[in-house]
Amino acid sequence: MRYFHFMATDNNEEVKILFRFYSDIMEQDVTETLWALPEEEGLGYYRIDSIPFYFPGLASDDIVFAEYDDKEEMLTYRETIERSGNSTVWVAILDDKIEIDDIRTIFLDLGCGSESIHDRYFAMEIAADTNYLKIKDRLNQLSSEKIIDYAEPYLSEAHQY
Repeated sequence: MRYFHFMATDNNEEVKILFRFYSDIMEQDVTETLWALPEEEGLGYYRIDSIPFYFPGLASDDIVFAEYDDKEEMLTYRETIERSGNSTVWVAILDDKIEIDDIRTIFLDLGCGSESIHDRYFAMEIAADTNYLKIKDRLNQLSSEKIIDYAEPYLSEAHQY
């Protein structure tokens, strides 16, 4: 099957950045690590190179500022510097008879890459130049059929209709 996969280029070495935040959905403090590529040497800017599973308000290719935190013992997110225009959608499979790869393929065919965390949940990227209306229609259709449920933790200005 075809899937979008984020990979480091030969010129840059991927790093992990820690995101620590309070989740209103889970009603608890949550940590997530995301892969990123150094963007501007010495400034602490990194381009997100994965799709957030839990951290709201962020999308792949966004530029963030992170710095090494002695307490965390790793690079730690401080703020978002520049938006990529991409959006993030989270999808949960509700129907036990449906395979996650079948749903991911539907959206891949619409131009959306995704990463799964297990067989019932995945995070999906909507690229800035993608028409979100077709994707939103398909999400709503699958949701009304009780096949999936979904959340839009970050929709860029390009996808807010």
